[in-house]
Amino acid sequence: MVENRDAISKIFIFSGFNEAFGFMSRVALKAEKMDHHPEWFNVYNRVEITLSTHDCQGLSQRDVDLASFIEEINLAE
Repeated sequence: MVENRDAISKIFIFSGFNEAFGFMSRVALKAEKMDHHPEWFNVYNRVEITLSTHDCQGLSQRDVDLASFIEEINLAE
């Protein structure tokens, strides 16, 4: 949970930029299919993702679904 926001966030650390970028690419493709785009920040091997649904100004099932996908692909790496 994000303090002072109705959002969830997680930081992912990878072995290098290529791995981080590949992860972001997979998330981007899924997010585009869902029409649900994360807030994110990347520097080298670090990716920070925040999920919140602006339409309802808080968390929605779409956030949970995208977070589950993100966790699945992160565990597969």
